[in-house]
Amino acid sequence: MVQHPAEGRKGRFERFAETASNVTSTRFFYLVCVALVAFFVVTHAAGLPLTWQLLAGDLMTSVNLLLLALLKNTERRAEHAIQRKLDAIAAALLEQGEGETRKAQEDLRAAIRMDEDT
Repeated sequence: MVQHPAEGRKGRFERFAETASNVTSTRFFYLVCVALVAFFVVTHAAGLPLTWQLLAGDLMTSVNLLLLALLKNTERRAEHAIQRKLDAIAAALLEQGEGETRKAQEDLRAAIRMDEDT
């Protein structure tokens, strides 16, 4: 069975995905993407040989595919963290209604700090 990316320890891919997510959200990466799109447009507008046009298209496709994988990983980790927080809130509310608030309150405090771990 495949484990959810947000569960358990962070493996190599999770650490790589988090670092890549931080890099891809920078101004530098945006400028690299603009340069890549400009390269794509120039190769077609200038009528460069088909090899250059294919290279430009393949580069854009590769970057797009990698960004899609990173986006999905980030989305799944965020989704899992939100669900754990909602579960902790629900448990705290249920215990509060029953008059016991110790365990759920501790879980809720831990859940609020979960985003530091993900």
